[in-house]
Amino acid sequence: MAERTIKVIMNGVTGRMGYRQHLVRSILAIRDAGGVPVGDDRIQVEPVLVGRNADKLAELAKQHGVADWTTDLDEALADPSAQIYFDAQVTSARKGAILRAIAAGKHIFTEKPIAESVADGLELVAAAERAGTITGVVHDKLYLPGLVKLKRLIDLGFFGRILSVRGEFGYWVFDGDVIPAQRPSWNYRAEDGGGMVLDMFCHWNYVLENLFGRVEAVTAKAVTHIPERWDENGKAYTATADDAAYGIFELTGNVIAQINSSWAVRVDRGELVEFQVDGTHGSAVAGLFGCRIQPRAQTPKPVWNPDLPTDQDFRAQWEQVPDLEDYPNGFRAQWEQFLTDVDAGRPHSYDLAAGVRGLQLVEAGLRSSDEGRRVEIGQL
Repeated sequence: MAERTIKVIMNGVTGRMGYRQHLVRSILAIRDAGGVPVGDDRIQVEPVLVGRNADKLAELAKQHGVADWTTDLDEALADPSAQIYFDAQVTSARKGAILRAIAAGKHIFTEKPIAESVADGLELVAAAERAGTITGVVHDKLYLPGLVKLKRLIDLGFFGRILSVRGEFGYWVFDGDVIPAQRPSWNYRAEDGGGMVLDMFCHWNYVLENLFGRVEAVTAKAVTHIPERWDENGKAYTATADDAAYGIFELTGNVIAQINSSWAVRVDRGELVEFQVDGTHGSAVAGLFGCRIQPRAQTPKPVWNPDLPTDQDFRAQWEQVPDLEDYPNGFRAQWEQFLTDVDAGRPHSYDLAAGVRGLQLVEAGLRSSDEGRRVEIGQL
């Protein structure tokens, strides 16, 4: 068995998502498992940690047995043995760093949004195409067990003709005055790249696009429900970014999707995100892990009667889709796919162009909210 090592420059791994999901649960998990099997060979990984805080980087490197770290991105990019650049920084810092990495001849894997505008995203796509760079954008929600089960139902024709999709996402993020907030304060400052639409419409675009159809038009309302929050140092600040967004998305095939996204909602559902899909032959409700179904033959016939309490337990009338396979961490699963694509020299399915389509939906959603109208989305 031959082993090939791919060195990965990881920028922004001192942040929550970069550290937990990408460093610990993906790259280090792959490394500690002996790499990714490819036929009779294996692809091993070697991370190089990059960030602004030398003390945090040194501590992470010591804790996890990582040999290389630096606060100098250009120094890391100058290493010819490093093939991949990964970015999990704040959105406002992403475009410039990715352009430098492309110029240095690196393949790109990045969190989203890939930039702050469609124009900036197209600039990244053009630079990568000129350089012949393999690019990937994190599409983690497609790998959630609940959505994997939902995709299987679609492929099997369970729904018949799909009519509509309804999504509920979010939870209560404390404002930080008495109880510390569980999300970084920059998420609620537009000037730092925060905002629910910018954060989540990129996700909803690839979920809708890959499961149900391309988004052709959007009607959205973005709001800031909590106007004042407190940062990590206990200092009050004005929340300049939207903390909730309510959208109606028109998809190819006349499918209508409605998705509510909010950091100011208390959860009364099975999971933090749930999608209900209704079709002529059946319906399903999928979350992060579970997926419940109700086929046409088992659909009840409720009758509206406001004078009597209902005698039906509606939730008990749904069946769970069984686990027919093992479901790995979604971030790790996509990392493994990207590593094998780089090793083979082939394009990755979810590239920078997919990231630009997410930004298209962001810009259309914000325009819809600002102008109070439906906005059509052209095909790139």
